[in-house]
This record gives sequence, structure tokens and C-alpha cells, in this order.
Amino acid sequence: MRILASKLLCLLLIVAFQTKPAHAQSLDEFEKKVTEFTLDNGLHFIIIERHDAPVVSFYTQVNVGGIDEPVGNTGIAHIFEHLAFKGDHYVGTTNWEEEKKVIDQMDDVYKAWLYEKYKPNPDTAFMATKWAEFEALQEEAKQYVVNNEFSKIIDRNGGVGMNASTSWDKTDYFYSLPSNKVELWFSLESSRFMEPTYREFYVEKEVVREERRMRTESNPVGRLIEDFLAVAYSAHPYGRPIVGWNSDITATTIEDAHEFYETYYVPSNITFGIAGDVDPDQMKKFAEEYFGNFRGEGKVAPPVTTIEPEQRGERRVVLEGSAQPILVMGNHTVSGNHPDYEALDLLGRVLSSGRTSILYKKLVEEEQLALQVQNIAGIPGTRYSGLFITLGVPNQGVELDTLEQAIYAEFEAAKEGSITAEQLERVKTNLRANTIRGLANNTGLAMGFVNTHVERGDWRDVFNRLERYDAVTLEDLQRVAKKYLTKKSRTVARNEKVDS
Repeated sequence: MRILASKLLCLLLIVAFQTKPAHAQSLDEFEKKVTEFTLDNGLHFIIIERHDAPVVSFYTQVNVGGIDEPVGNTGIAHIFEHLAFKGDHYVGTTNWEEEKKVIDQMDDVYKAWLYEKYKPNPDTAFMATKWAEFEALQEEAKQYVVNNEFSKIIDRNGGVGMNASTSWDKTDYFYSLPSNKVELWFSLESSRFMEPTYREFYVEKEVVREERRMRTESNPVGRLIEDFLAVAYSAHPYGRPIVGWNSDITATTIEDAHEFYETYYVPSNITFGIAGDVDPDQMKKFAEEYFGNFRGEGKVAPPVTTIEPEQRGERRVVLEGSAQPILVMGNHTVSGNHPDYEALDLLGRVLSSGRTSILYKKLVEEEQLALQVQNIAGIPGTRYSGLFITLGVPNQGVELDTLEQAIYAEFEAAKEGSITAEQLERVKTNLRANTIRGLANNTGLAMGFVNTHVERGDWRDVFNRLERYDAVTLEDLQRVAKKYLTKKSRTVARNEKVDS
């Protein structure tokens, strides 16, 4: 029955996007199943009823990411994401009152060590004393910690898919539970966001630091992209790494994390999506019961006010090493809300999405210049103006210069109108299919509707956006290619292999 229901939903959506009247009818059907409400404190809920199976998916999006971090605290959004799985004043501890005393002492000692460390002439003996005190307090704090109790509670109650992620634009948390455990989610989710404990904060900082070592410092692509973004953005925080600079990870304290929480984890900055076998009226009662006392009523998280200045010429960065040569290029474009975004997205898909794409057929199959070529619009984010990215990995024996010029040649051809109606229609069809697949399950619905509500102001734009994609013409692709794929707006980063 569950498989049949999913196939039926897919069929309805396929029909919906073939003609405009059917689109309206399909949206009407979803409107009957969607309930929205906002609590007095600003928390917004989107409830999607799907009674085909007794399960519910929960998705929490906090509209805060790497771009919102204070200078000197890069990585703090990601650190805070880790902390959200440590429980609350009851879950994850044997004695919160005593544990909190140790946590507070630990942060005071760490700050004393840190402040001394950054003095022009630090007292190394004082630092050694403070570090020994800090390590002793860390050991003392461990006696109160119940490891992984939060996740174990979810597992024991049939929860699956528990995870979280941090990007430049947002932080999200998600998992699914049986429908008779809905109240458990309200209890756990409200407590961990309303009662942050900063439990094992300094342990998690080291976990994040290790992630940095693995994903960036030990990864040729990660290193190249980090340097590429730092050069592509001279002012806007899109140029900073999500995982944080190593020195910033060291410098971030619990006091910093608490200030970050008070600023950005306010009700008006959080949206919840609940999709599955639920009663919307009951969901609203639970929301008011568990989240009604969430602090920060009327408080608004500050926006990013820095605007990236217009680039005055091509920028280039070269990393030398023994790794595989890699090419990353990016042109400054627009945010996800700009009228040109859909055309840029489709341009990237026509050029490099799949084995039938222009760059794959030409550069990978026919000329064998590349092992991989990929274009993506909206990197590193879409809240503000992003980049149209090109990633290229040359074939063995092919120079980076040769691959770079071959890619430019295809860009110039697109500007001259080389893209065909068949190529454009193929990527539109694939995009529609991908959207449909994403809406065929509870998790996809909760994520898709919440993300669209936050980005566009209305979950219905999941459907409306497909109409905008359908309206994109060959002339639009040619126009955006000419407007944005220019040398002046381009940044090029190359990982060049150097024999030792």
C-alpha cells in the first residue's frame, strides 16, 4: 500500500506539471493537506498530512549558517549544530546542577588561558597552569555525562534518519518517528533548543577541528575550494569556510556560543516542518504546550549587511602540490530569488548534467580532455548572490590550460546560441522528475516545503518555481551566458601537480 501511494503521488504530480489547469488542481490538493500556523513568539510550523503509513518526518531549519558568524568565530554555527545532540537539563546528564558548575568553571579557565595566549608576550608558566586546570575540569565534567542519551531515546522509540547539517545559509535538523511518538519529538526538540547546555563543548570543538583536517587540509579538492572562495569573495562572508579557520576554532568559547545562540536561535528565525500521519489540530496544541514559552518574542536575527563589491577583473589562485590537477572556476551571478536564477540553473544543467550534457559528450567522451566537468549555479549559497561554478578534472596527460580553454570555448558557443530546444527540454524534464521524486516521501515534503517557505516566503513556490523553469527559453540561456560568464567576473583556482 505504501509503494502504491507513493507512485500515485508521483503520477499526480507528473500530470500536474504538464498543463497549467492540472497544476492549479494539484496545488489545491496540497493546500487541503497543509496547515500553517505561527506561535505568538514567532515560531512557524508547516504541517503536511499523509496518512498512508503511521510514520512522521520532522525537519527543523534555523535560518543561520556560516555567513552569519561573527568575525573571529568562524565554524561556530557548525559547532552549535553538534551541541544540539547533547541533550538538555535532563537528557544526557546525571546531575545538571553540578555539571553546570563545572562547565562554567571550565569556560572561565579556558578564557584565561586563551587571553594569555594572544598577548604579545604570553606568560607560558601561567598558560601551563591554566591548561592543567582546564584538563582537570574536563575530566570532572565527564562523570556527569550520559553519552549519546538523546540519540538512544530516539532509537528506542523507533526513530530513524537522525542527522543535521550546516551550510553557509542555514542549519537544519531532521529525523522520523512512528506517529504515536509525535509528542516525544515536541518534548525533545523544544528542550534541546530552549535549554542549551553546552555539554562537551570543548570535546566537540576538537571533533570539528578533525573534520577540518579530513575534509579540507587532507583533501586536495577541499583545500582548493577553500582558497578559491577566499579569493572569489573579497568582502562577503560567503568567502569564509563553514568548518571554520583553525585559529577561530581554538578561539571560540562557550560564552561566544551562548551569544551566538541568543542572537540567532530566536523563534522568528526557526521553521518546523512535520509531514506524515498527524492531526494538525493536535500538532498546534503540542506546539503551544512545548514551544509557547520559547524566549525571544519579537526578536529578529540580524541580516548580513555586507554586499560583495563588483569585481574589477579576473582573479586567479594556484595551489602547488603532488595531488591530481584540478580546475575550479566561478563567475559572480545572483541570489536564488533573482529572476535570472532559474535560467542560470538550467544553463548549468544543459552544459554538464549527465552523460548527455554538452560538456560531458564533448570534453569527456569525444575529445577525452577531462575525467569530470561539472557546472553548478548557486554556490556557495542562494540567500545572497552566489557563483556559477565549473569544476574540471583533466584526463591523464592533458594540461590544465588546455581543459580551461576548451571549457571557455563551450561557454562562447552557448553565448552564440548553440544550445538546442531538445537539450533544454531534456533538462527541464529531468528537473521536474527530480522535484517529483523529492516530494514522494515525508522527509522530502517537510524539507522541500520548509526550505521554500524560508527562501521564498511561501511553500507553494515549490510548484510555482517549476512554472518559472518551464518558461525559460533558449534566448534566456543565451542572455544569461553573455551577461554572467565574463572574464571580468571570473575567479579561477588551479591545483597544479608539482613533482617533488
